[in-house]
Amino acid sequence: MSDLPQQPGAAPCLAAQAVPTGTSPTARDGGRHTGAATAALDAVTEAGVAAQVRRTLEAVFDTVARVRADTTALLTRVAAEGRAPQTADLAVLRPGLRQDLVHRELVSGVGFVAAPGLLGDVPAWLEWWQSGSDGGVRPLLLDLDPRQSAYSDYTHWDWFALPRDTGHRAVAGPYVDYLCSDEYSLTLSAPVHVAGRFAGVAAADVYLRHFEAAVMPLLKELPRATHLVNARGRVAASADPAHLVGSLTKGPDFGAVLTGARAHRHEGLRLVPCDDIPLVLVVAED
Repeated sequence: MSDLPQQPGAAPCLAAQAVPTGTSPTARDGGRHTGAATAALDAVTEAGVAAQVRRTLEAVFDTVARVRADTTALLTRVAAEGRAPQTADLAVLRPGLRQDLVHRELVSGVGFVAAPGLLGDVPAWLEWWQSGSDGGVRPLLLDLDPRQSAYSDYTHWDWFALPRDTGHRAVAGPYVDYLCSDEYSLTLSAPVHVAGRFAGVAAADVYLRHFEAAVMPLLKELPRATHLVNARGRVAASADPAHLVGSLTKGPDFGAVLTGARAHRHEGLRLVPCDDIPLVLVVAED
């Protein structure tokens, strides 16, 4: 879950990006749809693709919501006992986390990441479980001692900082996940609050290769160059050779597009939010 983005073009999955080759609805119709008619067709198609992207990731956010609910209930119960939570208390989350990895499509890692100082026995903690290459499920065991660990301060990474700072769920990446899997990944996360206090984040990892397999056919159906970005403008999937996965799309305020929850235009681009999923569909108008 480390938020260290790979340089565009350096990862194998970037080299595999394909230029759309499918025949567009306009081309199939002999180019008769032009002007306003083409714009109307594109708008409907873009809305449909955005909705399908939402459905693809909503199941992962359902997992995040379950982890958040279980964690909130646990921390509320401990607070009612008049004591600080300990790492041992988080063990009650483990059966649910293991089940998520076994039964949830796309989810490769899942858990709760505590805000520093939340737990009484350690300064920082990830109650994190992940799937291995052999199909087994195992905990992530990290040394988070600030005197010797490069990962002891995870609070600046997008998957932690965005939910903490905005109060909303977030999609971080793609990035090379040096912390958990060494895979190119996305992390979906949501804030956990107890009695109005930020306690950490519930989160789930998705391997980028799995996400791309799910959404690339959708992007290629659109008649214009298209890519998906997160709230920071980082490209999460692309059928546009001008915007490689992992690179940044600069210019538009994608956070404002997501907050406004409606399509915008910006300097030759149409920006279509994927409903309440924090991704924006970016479509070239030219």
